[in-house]
Amino acid sequence: MPMIHFDGPVLTMDQKRSLIHGISQAASQATGLPMASFTVVLDEHEYSNFGIGGEVLVESNFWNKVKEIKD
Repeated sequence: MPMIHFDGPVLTMDQKRSLIHGISQAASQATGLPMASFTVVLDEHEYSNFGIGGEVLVESNFWNKVKEIKD
C-alpha cells in the first residue's frame, strides 16, 4: 500500500478533503494503481514552526511577500 506524506500548514477540513482526493487521484493516474490503494498522511504545522533563511518564517521578509500574495 503506497503512502504519501504531505508536510504543510494547518488546513480546513474542506482543504484536507480536496488535497487527499487530488493527491490520490494524481498518484493513481501516474501509477495505474487504484486510488483506494493510496494512504495520504497530512502533517500540519503552524506557520510559526517554519524557518527560512535562518529566520522564523512569520518574522521574515519572505513571510511579508507571502502575505501580499494571499491578500
